[in-house]
Amino acid sequence: MSERQPSDADLEAAVEALSDPERFNRAEARVARVAPQLQRILNETLRSGGYFDEAHDAEVLKAVTTPDQDERLRAVRTLLAEETRIGMLVGVAVGWELALELDNTTEPED
Repeated sequence: MSERQPSDADLEAAVEALSDPERFNRAEARVARVAPQLQRILNETLRSGGYFDEAHDAEVLKAVTTPDQDERLRAVRTLLAEETRIGMLVGVAVGWELALELDNTTEPED
């Protein structure tokens, strides 16, 4: 059984659908029910992927101890943006796989 991959148009339509506040609020409520479990998976994934290891700690220390205030602010903002991007990518991957898993478990039997 081959799994149908969504087209770019499918993905764009799905993202557009999430811009509807009511639909997003329903999605957010569903996710909130399992937020602790999803947070645990996200943390484990980030930790096992090396995103929050000694190198990351060193970059944080370097950013917050930069003597020049403007450079320090830029460095901290850059770290926050990178962490947000990584968290979003991992979060979307987890969400996508969760949706596929739910799809597989709720398919009618032949």
